[in-house]
Amino acid sequence: MLHTLTDRLSRVIKTVRGQARLTDANIKDALREVRIALLEADVALPIVKEFIQEVQAKANGQQVLDSLTPGQALVGVVKDELTTLMGSQNSELSFAVQPPAIILMAGLQGAGKTTTCGKLALKLSGEKKRVLMVSCDVRRPAAQAQLTAVAKQVGVDAYPHEQGKSAIDIANMALDLAKKNLYDVLIVDTAGRLSIDQEMMDEIKLLSNNLNPIETLFIVDAMQGQDAVNVAQKFSQTLNLTGVILTKMDGDSRGGAALSVKRVTGQPIKFIGTGEKMSGLEPFFPERIATRILGMGDILSLVDEAKRTVDNKEAVKLTKKLKAGKGFNLEDFKSQMQQMQNMGGMEAIMEKLPSNLSQAAQGASLDEKIASKTIGIINSMTKVERRRPEVLKASRKRRIAKGAGVSVQEVNKLLKQFEQMQKMMKLMGKSGGMKRMLAGMGGAFGKH
Repeated sequence: MLHTLTDRLSRVIKTVRGQARLTDANIKDALREVRIALLEADVALPIVKEFIQEVQAKANGQQVLDSLTPGQALVGVVKDELTTLMGSQNSELSFAVQPPAIILMAGLQGAGKTTTCGKLALKLSGEKKRVLMVSCDVRRPAAQAQLTAVAKQVGVDAYPHEQGKSAIDIANMALDLAKKNLYDVLIVDTAGRLSIDQEMMDEIKLLSNNLNPIETLFIVDAMQGQDAVNVAQKFSQTLNLTGVILTKMDGDSRGGAALSVKRVTGQPIKFIGTGEKMSGLEPFFPERIATRILGMGDILSLVDEAKRTVDNKEAVKLTKKLKAGKGFNLEDFKSQMQQMQNMGGMEAIMEKLPSNLSQAAQGASLDEKIASKTIGIINSMTKVERRRPEVLKASRKRRIAKGAGVSVQEVNKLLKQFEQMQKMMKLMGKSGGMKRMLAGMGGAFGKH
């Protein structure tokens, strides 16, 4: 996520942070690099100019110049301005209405609107809200069937297909059903196009006026950069948007949309979508993203993700083994692999660590296919073999390889990875173990 921008700005910040004294010259040089980085990230020129002016004014202020660490003070100014640019703080959905709370989803075709409806429904149902979804796209073939399939996948209800009905009729009937059956939330998916046209905008405006939604969320593909911002501006001129959801953020290396869309629409980014899994919808915290962009990491989001996905019983069991410095077996290894998969894989974890720690684990990789293959090999073992790996001799390895559909060499490779992980876990039980563990991750999870 935002790799290109992060790499560029991290280098600038590292240089500035090392300055014992700030001068007009080195401030100017640093801000020139920041400006280039933002333009390369596809941030709109007027926004870049305004951003640089704000940082320049504060960088020349006495609070920075008189600081004992002026370089770090300047970094703080850049972080604060990035945070302000993206919205200052997390903005939650509003439910301050008589149920059902109506959430209208708007955006172009291909932005991931229907999938995002499902991700949002899953999130809300996890918060104990009863959700009904409805598709008001009467033009795209199978649009309603797609929404029904998504609803089934995340375990919520979908309003049944209505052939020959208008978008307004479908919306009204779904709202009536939601009221009668005491749903907490009605998520309304709308028609999209490959580009904006007046007919589409008229229809969604009519839907909005008719439903009077508590939330109107604009769904936009973050990878479109400046194009996404232009589309957002046009939608915001037609609808009373209350927020934005940026999809495909894991594929966005530039960051233009994330840094521009709040300023253009005047509305906060409420969520970011990552990955294809329905669990891939995260609240948007501007300050956390700002620190990640500057290479400072995002430990708070990592902690939140761990709380949401980690099995507490397994964590307690592993902690006891760490304290004892022994007992870590292949069942624990498999459990750790599954937990990391649930958190988005090693790459997603590394992304949220500060740059100095992620560099300590440089070369670490938990490829989805490799992880699945590793789990498959462990599943082919008996309980005794998983708990006492030392019994795994040649004949057992051949049987396991055949059962998992892999070569004996791959079984040996797994056992080598396990031994490295076992050593790391022993280190974790000692003082200063975290840094040693990160340094060992490349060996334990790297591709061979």
